[in-house]
Amino acid sequence: MENTDSDSTHLLVPEVDPETHPGPGNIQFDPSDLRSKRPFYIEPTNIVSIDDVLQRVSDHASAMNKRIHYYSRLTAPADNALVAPDHVVPGPEECYVYSPLGSAYTLQSCSQGPGKNTSLVTIFMIWNTIMGTSILSIPWGIKQAGFTTGICVIVLMGLLTLYCCYRVVKSRTMIYFVHHVNDTDAALSTNDSNPVTCPSAGSGHPDNGSATYGSGPDLQQFEKWWDKSRTVPFYLIGLLLPLLSFKSPSFFSKFNILGTVSIVFLTFLVTVKAVHLGFHLEFHWLTPTEFFVPEIRSKFPQLTGVLTLAFFIHNCIITLLKNNKNQGNNMRDLSIAYMLVTLTYLYIGILVFASFPSPPLSKDCIEQNFLDNFPNSDILSFVARIFLLFQMVTVYPLLGYLARVQLLGQVFGDAYPSIFHVTILNLVIVGAGVSMACLYPNIGGIIRYSGAACGLAFVFFYPSLIYIISLRQEDRLTWPKLIFHVFIIVLGLANLITQFFM
Repeated sequence: MENTDSDSTHLLVPEVDPETHPGPGNIQFDPSDLRSKRPFYIEPTNIVSIDDVLQRVSDHASAMNKRIHYYSRLTAPADNALVAPDHVVPGPEECYVYSPLGSAYTLQSCSQGPGKNTSLVTIFMIWNTIMGTSILSIPWGIKQAGFTTGICVIVLMGLLTLYCCYRVVKSRTMIYFVHHVNDTDAALSTNDSNPVTCPSAGSGHPDNGSATYGSGPDLQQFEKWWDKSRTVPFYLIGLLLPLLSFKSPSFFSKFNILGTVSIVFLTFLVTVKAVHLGFHLEFHWLTPTEFFVPEIRSKFPQLTGVLTLAFFIHNCIITLLKNNKNQGNNMRDLSIAYMLVTLTYLYIGILVFASFPSPPLSKDCIEQNFLDNFPNSDILSFVARIFLLFQMVTVYPLLGYLARVQLLGQVFGDAYPSIFHVTILNLVIVGAGVSMACLYPNIGGIIRYSGAACGLAFVFFYPSLIYIISLRQEDRLTWPKLIFHVFIIVLGLANLITQFFM
């Protein structure tokens, strides 16, 4: 068997430097080396292409997989004497996103090679990815926390989640054993052209019991057939169920621009309403009044739960930054993107809260979805809802596709075993959403519970734990660093626990 000089150089390493090959049984290369590659293991039947309906792996990747098994059996696992040559392991441009069920998803955008996006594109890509429907609950969260407290909490949570995201990015080069994984509205007009509603007042809100409400027969008939918790969820079954049955979601992945359009239009809507309504602010620090909430409220953890999800991007930030043209600007671009997200949340939250007409309405009337404070006849809010609907229609099939691949692919070995299996799974997925919309139509509650639960693991716990372990492996762990990162984990745990007592 003929060996080239290149193979011999990489295959046999007579002396292993513990600085360059730390840890038993693990091969660690200098991450700054452009030829840096790591061994990998992927089941040949578990690689799924996002643009391919078949669950298969290329012959090239399968061959590399078998060669790595061959090299791993040439010596004991604890022996670092044999290092797989470069041509056996995949290059750094080959991205695999690992699911908890053992599948590896190949992303076509990553296969085109790293370094194709400018810093400006990267910044707005991160901004667009972070921004979601949680922005609708920011004004409600500020109301729950108090105006002054809410502003401070948004800024502090932005800084904390940015630091945790920084730890995720740095974890690529600091830790071993880690893959590059990448109700009927009752209208009260404040003026003729910009009515604002208090939906809870129809059920006897204590601060608005003296208000008068009226609606014509046409509006009553419309609200009978268009109720957000009684009829609309069932209408969506007919829209979403067929979309979930698509074999490939590649068509919907091309409409990410709708997310940006939705946020821009929401910003425009809020600006126009604030100009027409004006500001209505009074500062009462500890005691509520008839129309204003105190500046400091004990319900501020509800806002922290919402913000945990609102700032969440930690599970995919490595993949987003991998395509940045100048890798040295990653942390600068990430910081700028988080600053833009924080400013967007502050802009929407402050304008909606400050312009909410008090009097005649109380600030406590701000809904968990601030669009619900505008009547159904309001044109701008109607257009905003349409934008959000189309955005969700493009995202929902992608999420359903991933659930289908992970569940059906793991159980039946095929992401699309039959139309019967897919239909049953889709009915379960849509049924869960419809049940939640009918029984618990509280977007703020859903966001804060899910945000606090997911954030505990992916925002607070894992980044801090990985950093602690990496410092301990390098004998650089100090008590101040340990205490600080344990404190972050405790904050995440407290954030989750307090949601059940608010």
